Amino acid sequence: MKIAIERIKQQVAQDMEGNEKVSDESIDESIEYHSFQYCEKEGINLSETEKLINIIHNEMLGFGVLQPLFKNDGISEIMVNSGRVFYEKDGRIYKSDISIAEPGEFMKIIRTICRKSGRTVNASSPITDACLDDGTRINIVLNPISVDGHSVTIRKFPDNPITRDELIMAGFVTEEAMHFLEDTFIARYNIFICGGAGTGKTTLLNVLANCSGKAERIITIEDSAELCITSVENLVRLEARTGNAEGGEITIRELIKASLRMRPDRIIVGEVRGGEALDMLQAMNTGHEGSISTGHANSCAELISRLETMVLTGADIPLQAVRKQIINAIDIIVCLGKNHHKRYISQICELISGKNGDAVLNPIYDYNYASHRLQKSGELMNPEKLTRLSYD
Repeated sequence: MKIAIERIKQQVAQDMEGNEKVSDESIDESIEYHSFQYCEKEGINLSETEKLINIIHNEMLGFGVLQPLFKNDGISEIMVNSGRVFYEKDGRIYKSDISIAEPGEFMKIIRTICRKSGRTVNASSPITDACLDDGTRINIVLNPISVDGHSVTIRKFPDNPITRDELIMAGFVTEEAMHFLEDTFIARYNIFICGGAGTGKTTLLNVLANCSGKAERIITIEDSAELCITSVENLVRLEARTGNAEGGEITIRELIKASLRMRPDRIIVGEVRGGEALDMLQAMNTGHEGSISTGHANSCAELISRLETMVLTGADIPLQAVRKQIINAIDIIVCLGKNHHKRYISQICELISGKNGDAVLNPIYDYNYASHRLQKSGELMNPEKLTRLSYD
């Protein structure tokens, strides 16, 4: 079998030699043609022929031994550490039986990823982030920057995004709290979602974004397009770009500024992590009510501190002015947590102004760690928007 695989791969490579632009379709056709030719000559039956085609396809067009993990819808993350393979499923990390013993084989997989994503990684540029057509995000770090060998981290996204009902069934949020979040979003409260890595920030963002009215014009801004909003027709999806041979860098900050000239009803930003925080706050403060974003923070209070730091970094603005911007811009903060592989909403707070102009958090829902359930702990101080709910 190994001899057959290598021989057919050589024949396919010869077919593609000299072609500047080789498509996956042409490679696939060549694989099938030479595989059937070889198997007919050697008297190999149809089932073995199809098995051979599948192996060669995975090696030349797919991701080699990693292909079964790519095809497994239950796996959300694949991590390869110098040949050792791990994966995340249902919030837990497992070590795979699959391993990549040969450095050359690992490098072939990395080159396939780069070819499919239009990225380049080499000794002079050993770190790259890539995004495949299906939204899969990939980070590559080559040896010797990754000391023990090449490292590849692959983040997959489900074809069918998680729904509100699935979040409730999983214990992520209660029905009551979900209704509260949906109502505040529909009523055009500005919402910020925070939490650590892998707590479900993008998942919740996607669920709430799909509460948008059909008549609304939505602009989404992301590092890599992950959101799947099906509730609106007037949708513009913007995606940031890192600099490459084909063009310069397009930042989240530039996209937020551009979105303000696109007549949005709502601006949805996948994540703020730098100077774009100021632009997002200003957008929320200049008539774009009902906007929503996410950021890394382990509590609602920590998010406020992080936003202050992000805005102040590289900007000559008084701290008090920044705090006023934050208080005026954000209405609701939702904090997510993760414990024993379970994701959940740990707190929902209203952000209001104190007597001295300081940010004050008014808890509406808190996670009860004894009952493992989100419980109501207060009422909105500014509920007037809820009387103007628009379900158009």
